[in-house]
Amino acid sequence: MYTKEEAIKKISRILRVKEDVLSDIEKTMVGLTGKTSVMEKIAQENDAEIQRALNHIGVRDHNARDFFNALVAYLKQSDWKLFKFLHEPLGSTSESLRTLVNVAKELANPKSLFVLKMEKAYEIVKKNPPPNMISGLGYGSVDELLEHEDLVEIFCAMRFIETNQWMHENFEKAYANLTKDDFEERDVKIIVLREKWMTLAEKFLKKKYHNVSHLKELGIIFIIPIQIDTPGETLRLFGLVLHYLHEVQFYSNLVKKYSTLPDFLNKLKSLLRGDVDAILGKFEDGKIILPIVQRYLAKDDPNDIHLVTPHVNSETLHWDKAENDIARLSERFESLDLGMWKNLGWVGDYFKLDHNHEEELLSFDLIDTVMYVVKAKEMIKYLYHHQESLWNKIFEEYLGKEKLEELIVENFDKGYIKISNLKSKI
Repeated sequence: MYTKEEAIKKISRILRVKEDVLSDIEKTMVGLTGKTSVMEKIAQENDAEIQRALNHIGVRDHNARDFFNALVAYLKQSDWKLFKFLHEPLGSTSESLRTLVNVAKELANPKSLFVLKMEKAYEIVKKNPPPNMISGLGYGSVDELLEHEDLVEIFCAMRFIETNQWMHENFEKAYANLTKDDFEERDVKIIVLREKWMTLAEKFLKKKYHNVSHLKELGIIFIIPIQIDTPGETLRLFGLVLHYLHEVQFYSNLVKKYSTLPDFLNKLKSLLRGDVDAILGKFEDGKIILPIVQRYLAKDDPNDIHLVTPHVNSETLHWDKAENDIARLSERFESLDLGMWKNLGWVGDYFKLDHNHEEELLSFDLIDTVMYVVKAKEMIKYLYHHQESLWNKIFEEYLGKEKLEELIVENFDKGYIKISNLKSKI
């Protein structure tokens, strides 16, 4: 059992924040919601979930290296079982990924999306010829490009072939006059780019941690073909596809919501840029200002001030749903043995290294562990999914999971949530 002070000390250490930050959160949120002992509950549940995972993979020694190695070995076994279950998706063609995509769609169950019409997308490319793509493919004009290449692939490939400056300048102009009438209801589309894009994709793969991305405004998820020959690769790809299925739905709902508002275009462009408001989490007059972060800032700057001040992260909503999808699949097919990962996204703690007094923070989050396995040669441990999930967990416990997501959606355009007295609403 933890005292409040012990729980705050433990959680603040994991989040790399001063204890005063969590003490202020606890004091303010108790006053706003009437809920007490939340920090103690989180600390105790964290320990219980870690013990459950330890028991599941048969590890008794809490030595950091031994335990992490056992966790990685277990994940590799899970990955191999999923690889066989999904009919050995090799990753280089649409046909080889057909089962993976179909199972992901069945689990995520995406609804119809509110997205940009394809004829408008055609018009945008024609009026804004992508120079690197046209020259790289040996075409003499944008008309040749549009005649010989698939429009969806053109739109996807522009993301990693053209410069960031060109994309920003041209799409700022291209989207300047969009209206609600330029959008329509359409199903999500998942494509695997053809092999011809492999060479041009190399730069993109160096910049990103993965080879899957999406176009929010078109409701498209695209996969750059790579050979699945690395442990963890199937789970990583399957998890990313599930994540993006939930993310495009989330943004589509926001676009539809904003489409009837007078400042629709400003809101749309902010969504597509992934803006993060400069406002920081703070307390004023018994209220809490809670920024909504819609990106994993730690990928760009692990010392970003938002990471050590109160906030919630919308990306975590999508990953939580993806990881729960994977756990539900294991409930239907027990031999996959993936259920252990359920509810571990926010779980982590410090463990001793060998028999000395030095300690290391370990994440139990599925995608953090997968990314470590796939990037094993780089010897990078990933922690940011877990830490962002833990921030969400704190406010989920005070507000309720559904209420927190509701508040994020309601206030997304502002970039922050102002929480006042909620005792009668939760």
